[in-house]
Amino acid sequence: MTNPSPATPPFDQPTVTPPPSAAPFQRPQLRRSGTDRMAGGVCGGLAEYSGVDSLLWRVGFVGLTLAGGAGVLVYLLLWVLMPPAQTPADEPLSALEQLVRRLHTAVSGSFGTPAQRP
Repeated sequence: MTNPSPATPPFDQPTVTPPPSAAPFQRPQLRRSGTDRMAGGVCGGLAEYSGVDSLLWRVGFVGLTLAGGAGVLVYLLLWVLMPPAQTPADEPLSALEQLVRRLHTAVSGSFGTPAQRP
C-alpha cells in the first residue's frame, strides 16, 4: 500500500502570469462625498474610501456619541479636515458649506503650501 507520487504538470505548458498592463487597485482619495451625504458627507466619503457601507459609519458615529460624546467631536473634526468632493462650479453652496470650506482651506493651507513672501 504505497501512495503513488503526485503527478507533475508537463514542462511545455506556460505558467499563467497577470498581464503587465494590469495596474494594482488604487484606493480613491479620502474626500467628503458630494452624493451620499446627510449632514456633511463625512460618512459617505469614508464609505467610498474604505468600502464599508455609509450606514455602518453613521451607526458607528452614533455609537461613539452615545458612549461618551466623542462621535460628535470626531465627526466635526473630519468635516473640517477632509477635503470637499469635486463639485461643478455653478452649483450653489450653503452658508455652512462655505464656512467649512473656508475652515478647511485655513487649516490645510498652512500645512500644504509654503508661506509667500512679498
